[in-house]
Amino acid sequence: MSTPELMVGIDVGTTAVKVAAFGLDGEPFGAHTTGYPISRPRPGWAEQDPLDWWHGCVTGLRTVLSEVPAGAVRSVGVVSQVNTHVFVDDQLRPLAPAIIWQDQRCAEVARELDSRFTAQDKERIWGGPVVLDASFVGARAEWFARTAPAKWARTRWVLSPKDFVVAWLTGRIATDPLSGVRVAGPDGYLPEAVGLVDGLAGKLPEILDPEVPVGAANLPELGSAEVAVATMDAYGAVFGTRTTEPGRGMVSCGTSLVVAGASREAVPVGEVVTFPPRNGLFVHAGPTQAAGDALRWWSRVSGLGIEEVLRSAADGVPGVVFTPHLAGERAPLWDADIRGSFFGLSSATTTADLCLAVLQGVAMSGRHVLASVERACGSPLSSLAFSGGGARSDVWTQIHADVLGRPLERLRVHDSAALGAALLGAVGAGVFPDVESAAAATVAVERVVPPSPDADRLTPLFEAYRDSHAALRGVHARLADWRAVHQPR
Repeated sequence: MSTPELMVGIDVGTTAVKVAAFGLDGEPFGAHTTGYPISRPRPGWAEQDPLDWWHGCVTGLRTVLSEVPAGAVRSVGVVSQVNTHVFVDDQLRPLAPAIIWQDQRCAEVARELDSRFTAQDKERIWGGPVVLDASFVGARAEWFARTAPAKWARTRWVLSPKDFVVAWLTGRIATDPLSGVRVAGPDGYLPEAVGLVDGLAGKLPEILDPEVPVGAANLPELGSAEVAVATMDAYGAVFGTRTTEPGRGMVSCGTSLVVAGASREAVPVGEVVTFPPRNGLFVHAGPTQAAGDALRWWSRVSGLGIEEVLRSAADGVPGVVFTPHLAGERAPLWDADIRGSFFGLSSATTTADLCLAVLQGVAMSGRHVLASVERACGSPLSSLAFSGGGARSDVWTQIHADVLGRPLERLRVHDSAALGAALLGAVGAGVFPDVESAAAATVAVERVVPPSPDADRLTPLFEAYRDSHAALRGVHARLADWRAVHQPR
């Protein structure tokens, strides 16, 4: 029996590390998931132990590759949650828990930094009306410098999870331009962005393209396989869903929801991120704050298991609207103060109705972002791929198709970010000439899920969802003021 040739993708997610091996044709070979906790020591805080990421990678690699000769692995790519930051010393030792993307402790600092720029400044520096929010690396660095000055002085690097893991794997410190949200541009770091915080520029890694190999892995299970710089998980999912051609889009339903679209033009839209063009192609993407996280929250408070929630939702009656803003919202609202809610409750509302509302609310957040993504693209998207953990559920896939009112391509590989990571590694190792060719050769559609015939009846519910933010802005502001006094961060 011949030895298989494999490419390995690692996705350092918010709740788990996924390690997956694929044949060079994209056929899944094996996968392993290692979960880890999120610590929430104060209201608005969300932290992780960076060593959990590393240990999860090692466990996953040894499990998936236990029966495979080391020479079988051609390449490795690592993607991760983005806008998560760990401060490490010159020996790559974490100086504090990592501040993950959900964390809101830096919201006030972010508002302060954001206010230093006029609309004209933002247009000149970032090309549009961006918002520097609580997940902005500058806000994180400024907060750390103010609250832990001795540790800030010892900080050698500010790293994302995948850059931390790649550094431990290879000893090389590097990142990619796509992961440098709001601080990196086509020509490197943006001086006015990194210059907001004294000393930050010297603590950021060198920028290399995602496909660039940075060295051989130092684990025996990987042999001499080259490790690529790779990128953020959302952009890994872009590659892993073949959102690499104009008119293609994706909805990736993981811990958060990410909606993205590809186009030849870029219309400035402040609600979503437009990445620097690659080979003349722009990708526009908007991440929400809670998708699978909303499902896990509802599972916990309802006392139902995840699978029970999904089964119960199939028996629910539409009519209740849920807004999944449990920890503020990112795209398209960028509002750290907003919180979640149920609308339309009555004495007839059942648990099944609420289960359905939670799943529909997440899909409504996707429809909300999709409108902004398509405006940034300059035209509607002709196809939408659906991936992530949510795509494993027939019920949730159909709910997304109904709420979005679009046919969804359900893919052979649900963990599209891990596949995208593997493709970047394979390009770096010379298996494919470029990631666009790699995606075309490996991404396969399992089936297309059309919306239900009566899906249009959900549009008024979505409109209520969409309008609730403006209608309740004052209410959310008053509650935020109350939390600032009675639940200090």
